[in-house]
Amino acid sequence: MARKELNDKEKVRISRDNLKKLYAVFGFARPYLRYLIPGMVFLMLSSLTLLAFPFLVGKLIDVATGNQDWIFRSLESIALILIGILFVQGIFSFLRVYLFALTSERSVADIRKALFRKYMFLPMTFYDRNRIGELISRITSDVTLLHDSLSITLAEFIRQLATLFIGTMIIFFTAPKLTLFMLAVVPLVIILALVFGRFIRKLSRETQDHLSKTNIIVEETLQAIREVKAFTNEMREIRRYGQSMMNVVSIALRTAIYRGGFISFIIFALFGTIVAVIWYGATLVSRDMISVGDLLSFVLYTTFIGGSIAGLGDIYSQLQRSVGASERIMDILREEEEPSSGSVLPGDVHLDEKITFRQVRFAYPTRKDQTVLKGISFEIRKGEKIALVGPSGSGKSTIIQLLLRYYPPDEGSIMIDQTDVRQLDLAAYRNRIAIVPQEVILFGGTIKENIQYGKPEAGDEEIVLAARKANAMDFILGFPEGMETLVGERGVKLSGGQRQRIAIARAILRDPDILILDEATSSLDSNAEYQVKEALDLLMSGRTTIIIAHRLATIRKVDRIYVIQEGRIVESGVHHDLLKQMNGVYANLVKMQISLTE
Repeated sequence: MARKELNDKEKVRISRDNLKKLYAVFGFARPYLRYLIPGMVFLMLSSLTLLAFPFLVGKLIDVATGNQDWIFRSLESIALILIGILFVQGIFSFLRVYLFALTSERSVADIRKALFRKYMFLPMTFYDRNRIGELISRITSDVTLLHDSLSITLAEFIRQLATLFIGTMIIFFTAPKLTLFMLAVVPLVIILALVFGRFIRKLSRETQDHLSKTNIIVEETLQAIREVKAFTNEMREIRRYGQSMMNVVSIALRTAIYRGGFISFIIFALFGTIVAVIWYGATLVSRDMISVGDLLSFVLYTTFIGGSIAGLGDIYSQLQRSVGASERIMDILREEEEPSSGSVLPGDVHLDEKITFRQVRFAYPTRKDQTVLKGISFEIRKGEKIALVGPSGSGKSTIIQLLLRYYPPDEGSIMIDQTDVRQLDLAAYRNRIAIVPQEVILFGGTIKENIQYGKPEAGDEEIVLAARKANAMDFILGFPEGMETLVGERGVKLSGGQRQRIAIARAILRDPDILILDEATSSLDSNAEYQVKEALDLLMSGRTTIIIAHRLATIRKVDRIYVIQEGRIVESGVHHDLLKQMNGVYANLVKMQISLTE
């Protein structure tokens, strides 16, 4: 039921615009037309050979009843022809499946690569607007829907159309009166079934909606199980869930009544139609207007045609889901990427003088009503170590994100030497920056791969040297696999101090002009903190360093401290000078931290 609910949500109303998006996605199959076109040819041949089967079965019955003609004279010859057709049809089907698989697998791989590449170059504003789970769903579930469309739905659509039209032409030629009689009865049954079925689906969706609300109660209760137990509200939640389930049962039973009536109607209408067609066909046989074999062929062709009509209904539902998937995929592929190129060439991007923030104002795109930075101005000379301090939410991390060009400032400018950062080549600019965050997240490969991430082209000697400078070789050599040790998902197999030293080694290997430290020792024990600090001192030597400080005791020796409060710089200076300011923001922050540690 949950899967059916998801499928219903994935369906969209088919229109000319979203069909264009589906066609645009199918454009990924264009390089593989050399496989797709022969595959369609074999598909048509397979369908045609299969449609010969009812005709030959009818002739088999005619010969058995003594009604021979000059082509089909013996049972053995017809049986051999039938076996030959099935054999040829098997070959055509194999070639069709293989060629469609070549097209679909390679096209889908290209779609996934295009999506992933787009993800890599989309700006941070895109990720602020979209949930990661939904983006993963686009590259997995949505692309899988398109894969099914290319490999199965397209083939089935062509097969069912061919069966419908060619089969109808054959039965018109074989038994025109019987065909007209069938066409007078069957469409009425189909229309009634469609109307009834639409009503049943509406009730089913209503059941699914109520079940979703019930599942939300379970999710909320289990996520807040500590609060439920703390307030002794277990029975209240049980009653709430039970009441919701009763609503689900009530609607489901009402749906079952209509579904039972629908099934009874379908059985009566379907078999009634078959009885009517066979009765009329038997009447024609008794009048020698058609042969028994032709009647059997007619019945078999009618079965094929009925199956193709039902199949086209399923294909339409699949097409709705494919259109929805293509719409979501094309929306992402048409997103504007980060402005990567600039007027300054990559080789010329270096910090030779200073970093300057000039009257920078900024509000996050998703929260335009809340201005985070309100006219920030300051300078960092080459080789200086400065610290940004202030309460949570004051704008410290935002300054770093603007420096990394995750977002452009709304007003003002950020200059590297005398050049606005927006004029720099983005990849070359970020390549001159390294960051050691407070919470290090490693990739799920080896230690070597995680260090090498700072400089992918680095050799083994450079990696080992960076690890030694980061005080990481001692624990690395303690592992049996050494540098080839797998760190686990997000680095879970390493301690906090070990992850920090891997991150420092990565930054050392990068050899940046600008180093950003997000209080890299705040969550470590004393032994790990000492080793990490020693590595950080080496890393900071001779580099322009920006430290986001949470523990103020760690920034006493920086060249300048900027105190940020409510998006403005309210104080600046060295540690001792700022402490002397009575009732100053910095002095109060230091006093508060001292009182908390006592």
